[in-house]
Amino acid sequence: MPVSKQLQMVADWERRKEQKMATDYQLAQQNVVDNQNKLTGLEQYRVNYLKEGIRKGQLGLAAKNYGQHQSFVGKIDAACEQQTKQVSNALVVAEQRKTQWLAQQRKRKAVEMLLDKQALKIQQKQDRAEQQMLDELALQKFLRSK
Repeated sequence: MPVSKQLQMVADWERRKEQKMATDYQLAQQNVVDNQNKLTGLEQYRVNYLKEGIRKGQLGLAAKNYGQHQSFVGKIDAACEQQTKQVSNALVVAEQRKTQWLAQQRKRKAVEMLLDKQALKIQQKQDRAEQQMLDELALQKFLRSK
């Protein structure tokens, strides 16, 4: 198999790898957004629950109900903390995917640059051969005309 065909196969393979990594990066970014939205929802739920607790407290909340309220707020806080960790982890993964995608992009561009150089060399060789043929024809025409 000619070198240019092999190099083209490598370029195609690198392009497919880059596309997959770009997709992986997009999915990781979407995961960050989804996790941030969940966190925002939990935080909003916490605020609303606390406001409701204050309102009930002003109306005379029993000590037993107050303890249950505080316990539930603690569970919401724990869920928010856990979700914050999920967001942090998702951000790390997204950054890793971005780094991998950019590295793969550089590899693809390097292979394509080699292909372009090879194509240029082939074109230059063909141009020289064509010019030699034209020179030869011009010389034969000149010699025939004498």
